[in-house]
Amino acid sequence: MNKVLIASNNSNKIFEIKNILGENQLISLKDFGVSIDVTEDGNTLEDNAFKKAKEFSKVLNLPALSDDTGLFVDALDGAPGIYSARYAGENVSYKDNCNKLLANLKKTEPGKKNAVFVCVICFYVNEKEFYFFKGECKGKIIAEARGVNGFGYDPLFVPDGYNKSFAELTDEEKNKISHRAVSLNKFKEFSDSYFQ
Repeated sequence: MNKVLIASNNSNKIFEIKNILGENQLISLKDFGVSIDVTEDGNTLEDNAFKKAKEFSKVLNLPALSDDTGLFVDALDGAPGIYSARYAGENVSYKDNCNKLLANLKKTEPGKKNAVFVCVICFYVNEKEFYFFKGECKGKIIAEARGVNGFGYDPLFVPDGYNKSFAELTDEEKNKISHRAVSLNKFKEFSDSYFQ
């Protein structure tokens, strides 16, 4: 793979992407001590992923890989959805978002807390050449946080077929089944032929 810029300021996300793809050609602006803010004001995960990839690409004039991820909870009509990162407001902690989610699900029966994590990857080369890769992981929301690994809503999300939350799984276990892993593996398959 040629050099590709990870379009994110999120250290957790950068680590996870590098871990899943296992590529030493992936770089981030953090490697250069640079940070840029991109307002995620799109109406879809695709909109936001595209915007981030395009803006980051401009900085180093390199192809960029971005993701936008949302947690869609059935009982909340798909919320927090595209607003997952700022569910409890701007510049809030992961814990704040988790607490709001739990509060909003307080009166929901345990069997009705189905949810799906969706990740959309955008690989941006230029204005006329960009590609999307989508991954999903279905599961349910539990009543209290469990585990210390991962980030975001991981302590509250138990994937189908498991009795542990994402935050209780090892990186290796999570990176085999997660929404981000599914979308990144689709990208990896594409990039193997794209960069030949």
